[in-house]
Amino acid sequence: MKTVLVSGGSRGIGRAIVKLAAKTGYAVAFTYRKSDGDAAELVAELAKDGCMVSAYKADSSDSDALKRVVEDVTARFGGIYALINNAAESVIAPLIDMPDDEISRLLSVNLEGAIKLTKLVYPVMISAREGKIVNISSVWGISGASCESVYSASKGGLISFSKAMAKELAPSGITVNCVCPGVIDTEMNAHLSENDISTLKEEIPFGRLGKAEEIAEAVMFFVNGAEYVTGQTICVDGGFIV
Repeated sequence: MKTVLVSGGSRGIGRAIVKLAAKTGYAVAFTYRKSDGDAAELVAELAKDGCMVSAYKADSSDSDALKRVVEDVTARFGGIYALINNAAESVIAPLIDMPDDEISRLLSVNLEGAIKLTKLVYPVMISAREGKIVNISSVWGISGASCESVYSASKGGLISFSKAMAKELAPSGITVNCVCPGVIDTEMNAHLSENDISTLKEEIPFGRLGKAEEIAEAVMFFVNGAEYVTGQTICVDGGFIV
């Protein structure tokens, strides 16, 4: 059984990815930062279905914690076939109102965390001569969002990182791709007012917000096959930024 490692897997998009990967037949390990109850509930739910799922409490900004996760997952499951860099945080504020430590935190979790986790998994996949890496960016990484400049920068960096790593890892049979969600109905967007949501729906050709499960489906497209597809960025946004 091949193993998928998902960062930020206890809630929202990450949770949907964990569920779909597990039900597709993969052993799944996922990290989370603080939602102990959500993580335990997810593991228990999938265990009832006979799925092999493990949760690791680890902050994506903590290099040592990430190293321990990769070492344990590799030892327990014999390798890591796919890495899904999903962990992310968002702060909505004009740049001038953001404290420096908040800026550093966003970049550390959203961009550096993905880079460092990829670096840790790199030798495992190189040794196996196969692997799939999928980075979860955002449409704001392409077009930018007012009052989310640092978040947008971190997600834009993730797109560039994906393209660079695709070239670096292709000779070893490893693909690296990027999925950019649009406005998805998750806790991260729970701050939006009914008026905000109504306005967004008018701007989205599909006329609705996306579902976390729809992002998971795009991720699994890359994980389950797409052997000759690498360095690509797919927007799952209902046509929002077409």
